[in-house]
Amino acid sequence: MARLEEYRSLAGSNVIDELRLLAQRLKGRTVLHVNSTAVGGGVAEILNRMVPLLNELEVPTRWEVIKGGEAFFAATKKFHNALHGDPQELRPRDYQAFEETTDENLNALKLDADFVFIHDPQPAALVKKRAALKNRWLWRCHIDLSHADPGVWSFLRPYVEDYDACVVSSPAFAQKLPIPQILIAPSIDPLSDKNRDLEEHEVRQIMERLKIPLDKPLITQVSRFDRLKDPLGVIKAFRSIKTSAEARLLLVGGSAPDDPEGTLVYQEALDEAKGEEDIIILALPPTSHIEINAIQRASSIILQKSIREGFGLTVSEALWKGKPVIAGAVGGIPQQIIHKQSGILVHSIE
Repeated sequence: MARLEEYRSLAGSNVIDELRLLAQRLKGRTVLHVNSTAVGGGVAEILNRMVPLLNELEVPTRWEVIKGGEAFFAATKKFHNALHGDPQELRPRDYQAFEETTDENLNALKLDADFVFIHDPQPAALVKKRAALKNRWLWRCHIDLSHADPGVWSFLRPYVEDYDACVVSSPAFAQKLPIPQILIAPSIDPLSDKNRDLEEHEVRQIMERLKIPLDKPLITQVSRFDRLKDPLGVIKAFRSIKTSAEARLLLVGGSAPDDPEGTLVYQEALDEAKGEEDIIILALPPTSHIEINAIQRASSIILQKSIREGFGLTVSEALWKGKPVIAGAVGGIPQQIIHKQSGILVHSIE
């Protein structure tokens, strides 16, 4: 894993020196991050790189992952979709599973760090412990709240208001809250296996191992198999250009323990593309970082046809690799793409 000094040529000496100065102000303080999965998804990727760097800066930092059963993650997946503005049918048992699992984690987790960062809605209610611990709590929301379902938001809002501050990824995601709201964009690590430079022969070897032919230009979308990423819409869009362009579509995704719908959406994509030789649907383990790197570098165009999106780290990954991107003009994606310069922002599959 890269050390902080290795980023000096990328981020600039001023940034590295400022980080060291800021870390001195936190001397003697501890930090805790809590989220819902150790692998899969952007939050886990960010924390996997951020936590070691904070510790290198001598800011003692831990990362805890909440535990939950099938009912809990089914409920929080509904919360996630509803907060993105996708209507969901939530029943009393969903809220009950959320509350009961929260209480179980409150008894199991050590939450006594000086600064506690809680990521997204799954562990949001852990803030019930704040009053007793008298430490600082921040809710880091990676979701686009601009069209949040009123029912789910009214349930979660009292918990959010108990935090010392809320962190969002875009000004459009801010809500009317009695606590400070801070804007921090998510980030990618240019030195990680997913983004570091690869030699051409490395890319070819990985593509051969994955059995992805390179005889035609690749149009690729990398994302979880999630309906909000619109994989079926991507397939339909590809069909519409097949008569005028010789290309191959590659849909690459994975799953995560906190996303119970992934397997179902993957099967829906397989069924939609059945019998079409120029459409490849590929499920990879969530730790397939170097494979994703090679796939993105081998592709001619990267898609991110999201219907809703908190930020979309795959967009930044593709832009870092110098790839043109066509993406949905939703959530945090317009913060990354300059329309018709670094990519194309779209509002439909047409």
